[in-house]
Amino acid sequence: MEERLEQESEGNKPKRSKLKVTLLILGILLLLIIGTAGGVGLYVANALQPVSATDQEVRVSIPQGASSLQIAKELETKGLIKNSSIFTYYLKAKKQGSKLQAGEYNMKPGMSFEAMIDKMNKGETVKEEMIRVTIPEGYTIEQIAAKLVEQTSWSSSVFLQLVDTANGLQGEAIATIPDSKNIKHHLEGYLFPETYEFKKGSTEQDFVERTLQQLDKKLATLPADWKDKLKERGLSVHQMLTIASLIEREVVVDEERALVSGVINNRLKKNMPLQIDATVQYLFDKPKERLFEKDLQIQSPYNTYLNTGLPPGPIASPSLASIKAAIYPEETKYLFYVTKKDGTKGHLFAETFEEHKKNIAASKKTTN
Repeated sequence: MEERLEQESEGNKPKRSKLKVTLLILGILLLLIIGTAGGVGLYVANALQPVSATDQEVRVSIPQGASSLQIAKELETKGLIKNSSIFTYYLKAKKQGSKLQAGEYNMKPGMSFEAMIDKMNKGETVKEEMIRVTIPEGYTIEQIAAKLVEQTSWSSSVFLQLVDTANGLQGEAIATIPDSKNIKHHLEGYLFPETYEFKKGSTEQDFVERTLQQLDKKLATLPADWKDKLKERGLSVHQMLTIASLIEREVVVDEERALVSGVINNRLKKNMPLQIDATVQYLFDKPKERLFEKDLQIQSPYNTYLNTGLPPGPIASPSLASIKAAIYPEETKYLFYVTKKDGTKGHLFAETFEEHKKNIAASKKTTN
């Protein structure tokens, strides 16, 4: 019996040794797992921390349709985050990746994940440096050229060459411009007056093209019958814009635009000279305070005192209000109008020359 017990005891020794080895291995593996997990945890925790802060801004470009991973890689490349994969997982965990907006951003190293995400979610992009140009209603090509020099670094000579030759320029409205040597500036009246913004680096041609496109867009907003109305009166778009420019230069009070348009229409029907001062003023580099009789005798196809019918083309850039008035004149029997001298800048209208003379006298009395 004792011998058997000794044998069994000796037989258990290897089993115990194997168990100890197994436990030792398992313990080591557990320590390795814990150590690895701890290391990974430390690595992730470190990756979630902001990079070293600096005051130097970094430009980040997020293209349209960029994925979360692409955005994360851009941020890592620019040194704003430590690990793009960790940032991507962070976005997924926070359910933030779908609202990030494309654009150019200025960010500073040291920003937290939350701050960068908030900036991109709100679309707080860098505002591009813009060129702003305002073209007032009723400005001539030469006045616009002076305005461009005043408001931009563009060249007036380059601009004038563009509007005089129209090389490479297209548009629905400008296709109606007749081939006439009498036209002073080919695109006079076709550059729609408005405030425009252009990216820095834009050119004179960009400006001209935009203003031409804007005119086409404005004409597209007119009532559907506007072209039919012109056909009824035998007018082209070019002639309509010419009338609109005359109205623009003659009228200040909005309610009178259609009335003055009616006077022009009535005089054209009767083949009477329009006798519009603004067409004579167009012949000078700068408008005169007062026209004299000798001014009215200047030989020019634009002088509506010496010539019947419309001048060769527009004398300024008309507003949409004047364009509408040119298309839809007020139906009256008025053939004359004179400016009131009471400061209102309105007009007195008359059907006959006798009435017109009385209006002139009445207007002069208000001056006194």
